[in-house]
Order: sequence, then structure tokens, then C-alpha cells
Amino acid sequence: MLTVGLTGGIGAGKSEVSRLLAERGAVLIDADRIAREVVEPGTPGLTAVVDAFGEEVLAADGGLDRPKLGSIVFADPEKLAVLNSIVHPLVGARSRELEEAAAEDAVVLHDVPLLTENGLAPLYDLVIVVDASPETQLDRLVGRRGMSEEDARARMAAQATREQRREIADIVIGNDVPLEELEQRVDEVWAELVRQSRTGRRSRPE
Repeated sequence: MLTVGLTGGIGAGKSEVSRLLAERGAVLIDADRIAREVVEPGTPGLTAVVDAFGEEVLAADGGLDRPKLGSIVFADPEKLAVLNSIVHPLVGARSRELEEAAAEDAVVLHDVPLLTENGLAPLYDLVIVVDASPETQLDRLVGRRGMSEEDARARMAAQATREQRREIADIVIGNDVPLEELEQRVDEVWAELVRQSRTGRRSRPE
């Protein structure tokens, strides 16, 4: 088994690379998706969040009111730390379950947006960083996601720098390119990941 951490700045195209690698056979473990699952109605995670923040964070249907919770925690670092102390262990436990269920020769791809920021690189055999220029990121956030330029720049600034992400990368996938070129690069990377998963070698690819 080869465990791979995948990350990239907002608007860099990490989700597209994640999708392409999963299509080629990677076992995808999506941290964001799991973070939503562990606080679904009826879960111990949601109970713990409500105990910590009150029933005001519940929507009318009994699910988590994410905008309301966000307005509470992102303005208060201590409250954000409380939320993280609830959610992160649950995400970690579920991620380990999924990884342990994978085949011995599998390429297990952990899609982790804040991998760099949280110092998680040592947890994986290899780290892939999807890299794009700030100009490309901004164009995508404003043009495709409909963000204001001010909001887009603020979100980019809140993350690790491009240089910090590249420093932890074993493989960099540049994504200032058309989809066809991105797919060709992903094919190259996938072939290398499969080789390493089968040989057990952990060499730094070019």
C-alpha cells in the first residue's frame, strides 16, 4: 500500500486532480467529505457539537447549520479549537478505517485541504501538491465560483503560501494548463504511484 497526501491552495484544482486519480484507481479518502459525515444527524459528532455550542447551531431539519456554526467559530480562535477537537479525531478515526480496508497494493489518496497548514506531511508516504499561480487561482474563484475578488484574496491569504506547499511536496502537479494537459500529467503521476505501491519503494519522483 502507498499512502498519498493530496493538497493544494483554494482554486488550484485539487478536486479535479483528486477526481482524475480516483478514476484511475486510487482509493480516495476525502477529509472534507468525512468531516461532514461525522456530524450528520444521529451521530455522536453532532451531539458533541450541540453540547459545545448549543442548539442554535441546528437547522430546522435537525442537521448542522454550517453557516451559523461558521459565524461562531471563525470569529473566535478558542471556539474554533473546540470544534476542531471534536471533529478532527472523528475524521482521523474514520480515515484510518477506510485506509485499513484498502487492498495491500492500493494507492490510498488522502485529499486534505489543510495538509500543509496542519503539518500532516509526515503521515503519508508521498505528498502531492496541486500548484497554480495566484492569478489562475483568483480567476477560478471569481469566474467559476462567483466570489468577490476581495473574498477570494482573503481566502487565499488565509492559507499556506505557494512556497510552503511546494516545500513539502514529493510531486508537484502544475495546473495552469488546459484539462487535456492536466490529464496527461496525472497519467504520468499515476503510473509512478502504481509502481511504488507494487514495489514497496518510497523514492522521490521527478
